[in-house]
Amino acid sequence: MLVRAATQKDSIENTTKVLKNVPTSNDIRYHLEKYSDLASLEEDLNKALQSRLPTGIRQGQQKIAIDFNLIPYYGEPSPLEVPYIYRSQAKNGTCSFYAYATVYVIKKNKRVTLAIKAVQQKNTLVAIITYLLAIIEPLNLRIERLYLDREFFCVPVIRWLQALDIPFEMPAVIRGKHGGTKQLIRGRRSYKTSYTLNSDKYGSVTFPVWIVCTYKNGKRRAHGREFFIYAVYKVKLSLHQIHDDYRLRFGIESSYRMKNQCRIKTTIKNPTIRLLFVALSFLIINIWIYLIWHYLSLLKRSYRQVLSHLFTLKQMLEFLRQAVDRNYGVACEVYLPSG
Repeated sequence: MLVRAATQKDSIENTTKVLKNVPTSNDIRYHLEKYSDLASLEEDLNKALQSRLPTGIRQGQQKIAIDFNLIPYYGEPSPLEVPYIYRSQAKNGTCSFYAYATVYVIKKNKRVTLAIKAVQQKNTLVAIITYLLAIIEPLNLRIERLYLDREFFCVPVIRWLQALDIPFEMPAVIRGKHGGTKQLIRGRRSYKTSYTLNSDKYGSVTFPVWIVCTYKNGKRRAHGREFFIYAVYKVKLSLHQIHDDYRLRFGIESSYRMKNQCRIKTTIKNPTIRLLFVALSFLIINIWIYLIWHYLSLLKRSYRQVLSHLFTLKQMLEFLRQAVDRNYGVACEVYLPSG
């Protein structure tokens, strides 16, 4: 029932109405409420995400990204929900969200989500990164470089990644009128330097920064120079490559948009069940990528040609829907209540 609802971005309520010989929506919700241990469910879901990976993911060095997927929350949270309500910049008419941190492999034709974590208010950014890296440790991945969003630009995260000796890229938050990172924006050329980030609570950390100067050249009808500042650690690239390389990070945001094509519609307030629904959508996408790599690709002399156009995600969702419909039958009648 969950898979069928996911294929249509539908609710459990409506899914049970369009199929025959299935439990009622109340029965399904009754059994879903048995999921009360979020940590245990999260562990099982992460094992499922890693159960079907394209060959090669466990070999060699990989580029990975960690980011937050924010799902808007409206209304007054219950005591059960409060620990999981994440506050961020206003989006879609709210500053409250359910937040899910994911770690994602950035590799052509093998872009899969390796782990997910339901973010709680008490979780620090360092704790989230540590948790996700620990989840993927059994895969024996070697991290070529880690891509992070500017939300991770803070003293504890940078200090921790340097201590772990993990190569990383992240954009710096540009702030300050006369000092801060804004003072690094000068001249007409790209350059490298070092910068010390200070925090009243966490102290300071010094790290390399790469300042990239680009020209808009009429893009979005704008002209003139544009500066980007990146915190970079042990990345083997030239200064002029870093800007385009960091754009690979947006692949993780593409995974969030794809996830929305197969996320169950729900108003359920239970954070554990909501995690199940979100992780299920990532799992479906992982399986789709696995099938394409292993069954819809041709091995050429020096590369593998992936024929993803022959089997789109939308087609796979339709195949899953048809399989469930054949198994249970589609309701073709509506009965009035007796009396």
